[in-house]
Amino acid sequence: MADNEIEGILFDLGETLLNFGKVDTLGLFKVSGRLSWDYLQQRGQKVRGFRRYLWGNLLNLQVRIVLSSIFGNDFDSLEVLRWLGNKRGYQLSNEQWLEINDLWYEPLKRLADTEPDIKETLGNLSNAGIKLGIISNTFVNSHSLDKHLAEAGILEFFEHRIYSYQYSFRKPDKRIFLAGAEMIGVKAENIMYVGDRVDKDVKGSAKAGMTPVLKRAYTNEGKEPGDGVLVIDKISELPAMIGKFNS
Repeated sequence: MADNEIEGILFDLGETLLNFGKVDTLGLFKVSGRLSWDYLQQRGQKVRGFRRYLWGNLLNLQVRIVLSSIFGNDFDSLEVLRWLGNKRGYQLSNEQWLEINDLWYEPLKRLADTEPDIKETLGNLSNAGIKLGIISNTFVNSHSLDKHLAEAGILEFFEHRIYSYQYSFRKPDKRIFLAGAEMIGVKAENIMYVGDRVDKDVKGSAKAGMTPVLKRAYTNEGKEPGDGVLVIDKISELPAMIGKFNS
């Protein structure tokens, strides 16, 4: 076996495994807010008027995002919702908090699609002995993301998943890539990392000693991936690419 033979692939989530496309962030936030506000009202919670509820949540989210940019880590959406809810006097079970978290994510989930042959591609990679995993920068709680992956029919291929809010660092910090390598039990030099961001995915995985693969998406239009970086249009190109790379 060659020293740099590919034995594992780690994937980004958004615009890589799950394609959301360009979104109206504020529009989606309003829909999410309405869904969660209705849910709280239906369960007899003393919820403020919709506009106050919506903009209060938006302000809190923006503050958290700014702090994440400063400190280089992500927050857990579920814990933030619990914190806000406790301040406002909501009385909800753990299961209900998970449902609230899902409702905030639901409008974005509705926009997502996957490649039509994604399950076949992942199955071929897995059957070939390639270990698979996910590393994603996100503040969305794992309950909602894992549920989405299950509904898309691909969770079964990803026993190992890293969501950045679970760590004190995030991409492009090489530590999160090395944590992913340890997670799937493959040396970094034997791993391909597939993502859509040049700044976070390509540069970060390269610093960790992995082979970066850029998936073309609107997020990298007009950006140079760098010398020698492999580029794909679809996940379905990976089996042939690995076969060629390993030969």
